[in-house]
Amino acid sequence: MNPIKKIKFKLQTLFLQKRLKKAGSFMICNPLRIEEPHNIEIGNKVFIQEQAWLAAASLTKDNPYLKICDGVYIGDFAHIYATNKIIIEKNVLIANHVYIADNTHEFDNIEVPIKNQPIKNIGTVTIGENSWIGEKVSILGAYIGRHCIIGANSVVTKNIPDYCVAVGSPAQIIKKYNFETKTWEQIK
Repeated sequence: MNPIKKIKFKLQTLFLQKRLKKAGSFMICNPLRIEEPHNIEIGNKVFIQEQAWLAAASLTKDNPYLKICDGVYIGDFAHIYATNKIIIEKNVLIANHVYIADNTHEFDNIEVPIKNQPIKNIGTVTIGENSWIGEKVSILGAYIGRHCIIGANSVVTKNIPDYCVAVGSPAQIIKKYNFETKTWEQIK
């Protein structure tokens, strides 16, 4: 990295650290879109790639919360939007173009355009430590356990337990780690 770009990174990081609810040492590539940083915590050794969008917006709740724990890597164009609570635990790998939300638009009133209907919470999102979220995955109001793999293009709307591989739309568990045999076994 050239010296001018390195200085620019450090200045931007220092500025953002002052605005966050809690901040460790992290690196963010610009541009970054961030909404209501006072509701966001970012841990140590976090790396956030270009064009990411982080939000903890008070659209449905007074104290929304987004926590990104130590060692998390977030790819290009990731969108993480909390209106209630999203927690990304330690050492999670999030690929490019991933969408994570604990909310959705209501659509019950067909007389009102969906964009004009209220936002509603659909469930707290937690992504367990050491998990890998593949390219273009959407996670909507669901829990993903520790050491899970979510395959590319999957849509997660239901909880995934620890040590599972899930793929598809909607995501289905296809493998689970067997601690006795120490292998990943196909689910029938």
